[in-house]
Amino acid sequence: MILADENIDHSIIQMLRKNGISVTSIYENHRGISDEEVISLSKKPPKIILTEDKDFGEWVFSHNQKDISVILLRYHFSETQK
Repeated sequence: MILADENIDHSIIQMLRKNGISVTSIYENHRGISDEEVISLSKKPPKIILTEDKDFGEWVFSHNQKDISVILLRYHFSETQK
C-alpha cells in the first residue's frame, strides 16, 4: 500500500491505481495535515509514504523514525505530462 503525500501529482496516483496499486491520497482524504500526522497514518496498516518532501528524510534520520518507509520522488513536472 502507498500513502501519497499531498504534493504528489494526481496523474501519478492515477497511474499507480490503474496498475493495481492501492494508493491512499493525503490530498483527497486528509488535506492540510502535518508530516507527523502523515507518518502516523502510514503505520496502521503499514504503508509506504510517497512524497516530494525531503523533510521525511529528516524524520527518518534525525528523529530516528525506524518504522516508516519513504520513497522520495524527484522529477521535472513536464515528465508527468507524457
